[in-house]
Amino acid sequence: MSILLKICVTDCVSNERKHFPIAPLSPGLWLASKSKLKTGGSWKHMAAMATAELCDSNVTLLANGDLRVLHPIFQIYGQRHVFSGPIVTLKVFEDNVLLKELLETKGEGKVLVVDGAGSMRCALVGGNLGQLAQNMGWAGVVVNGCIRDVDEINGCDIGVRALGSHPLKSNKKGIGEKHVPVYVAGTLICDGEWLYADKDGILISRSELSV
Repeated sequence: MSILLKICVTDCVSNERKHFPIAPLSPGLWLASKSKLKTGGSWKHMAAMATAELCDSNVTLLANGDLRVLHPIFQIYGQRHVFSGPIVTLKVFEDNVLLKELLETKGEGKVLVVDGAGSMRCALVGGNLGQLAQNMGWAGVVVNGCIRDVDEINGCDIGVRALGSHPLKSNKKGIGEKHVPVYVAGTLICDGEWLYADKDGILISRSELSV
């Protein structure tokens, strides 16, 4: 059995109703057409792919390492439990100045992957940065470390993954490295790769996946 659907969206800029077709796929895996809707300066994907289905349909990529599964160590936060996008990497340690600098740039549906060295001694992302990420059009933030202001972040229209929460804020020295390979949750992640996340887990792909 296949499913053929259309998503009807109202563009808040022109107030026009637009329809985006979804390709017919097996139940449990919906793939939006490559059309995207630009709303308020940010790009949003109309549908997402299930990580379990992606694993089942990409056995060869899993075998050769072009598709990797992160270790299941992350907690789920934010309103978007399902998100995907090209990756921007950041390496820091208990310091979120560079993290804020990146989130102040246009996200355009990207996912920020932050290697905070797994520190459980302070939070790298709080409510203000969660709101900033939403406003700038980021699809999500994955933190190998902690967040805080959980209720505020859960109210933001982004996807957030972190090891846990911590009430203490981080340092403000501006030390770290942008756009460098990071080793997070059992795999090396490079700037420009693709991330797919849902309630089952997180996948890293060398390139954008299609079905």
